[in-house]
Amino acid sequence: MSIRLGIIGLGNMGSGHAKNFMAGRCPEFELRAVADINPARLDWGRANLTGDITWFDDAEKMLDSGLIDACMVCVPHYDHPKYAIACMRRGIHVMVEKPAGVYTRQVREMNAEADRHPEVKFGLMFNQRTNCLYRKMRELVQSGDYGRLRRANWLITSWYRPQIYYDSGDWRATWSGEGGGVLLNQCPHQLDLWQWICGMPVRVSAHMRFGQWHDIEVEDDVTAYVEYENGATGVFVTTTGDAHGTNRFEVQLDRAKIVVENDQLSLTEFEVDEPTFSRENTMPFATMPAHEVPVELDGRNEQHVGVVNAWGGAILRGEPMIADGREGLRGLTLSNAMHLSAFTGETVSIPFDEDRFYDELMARAATSRRKTNVRAVYADTSGSYGGHR
Repeated sequence: MSIRLGIIGLGNMGSGHAKNFMAGRCPEFELRAVADINPARLDWGRANLTGDITWFDDAEKMLDSGLIDACMVCVPHYDHPKYAIACMRRGIHVMVEKPAGVYTRQVREMNAEADRHPEVKFGLMFNQRTNCLYRKMRELVQSGDYGRLRRANWLITSWYRPQIYYDSGDWRATWSGEGGGVLLNQCPHQLDLWQWICGMPVRVSAHMRFGQWHDIEVEDDVTAYVEYENGATGVFVTTTGDAHGTNRFEVQLDRAKIVVENDQLSLTEFEVDEPTFSRENTMPFATMPAHEVPVELDGRNEQHVGVVNAWGGAILRGEPMIADGREGLRGLTLSNAMHLSAFTGETVSIPFDEDRFYDELMARAATSRRKTNVRAVYADTSGSYGGHR
């Protein structure tokens, strides 16, 4: 049995997924419909995608056509929840591209709708969770074998983007079109992995530069400090302005240091836990005895295809997904809290004041260079559904 699939939005991500289906990488799916309001993208699809595909210039017409059982939502960020909800209300399984949305209030509404439709398999495209490096890191951290979390630092500055990237669409890097910058576009995967591996912090203090390295209105340079309930701390640094950046994720535990960098995972295991060593050691400048431990990985890193195929298994056989769509709220909570801290100059506690964040965001959207009435278009996901591309 094959799953009849539709795609809303044939931009960078939508076309990439479509190519995977054309190449037979997701054998349980059959691409049957595509919707996009941009005629040029539909023309591209007709020229490059083969098979029994019906083309729509309106997403809801596709959802009402009876041609599909499942749908991928690959549109600008504000529209993710509304199209997911549209699918759920029609009993159509839905996979949403990252991020889950722009602000937590709309994502909570999406998650509540998902709870009302348990028969719908609702997934989020957190493809980095398929990477064996991060899966093993999570296993090591959450096993409890190495004690409590002490520090979790991620330097992710390898997201370089030249100006032409931002000039490629009028919605890009605008408060009204995209809802944010590097945190909301490039870093949802890292924010998801950070909390998936280490858990959620309870306080956030962030400093951001808006249009520091590019002619844009949103953040392209971020340094955030977080605190966890147990006293652990962390720092998250990211930018799209470093021409040759770094991707290093380091976690310090009571009995180990774990680092993922340059597509490798290293595990330094301490001879005893640090509190015991600190208490019993008699040498003022002693170094903790430790040794490197080889880490066995399964080598699997299936990325987008792995997420889609797991979604297919959930639809057909009730198998687990890589990421249930409801889990997107946590990473978005982190980015919203970071934005709110930068907007107000205050340390933000989690959970935070979601209404205050929404008002701060809408105030910036109201003066955005992309003139869209986002309050009218995006605030109510229960109403009509807007454009997509």
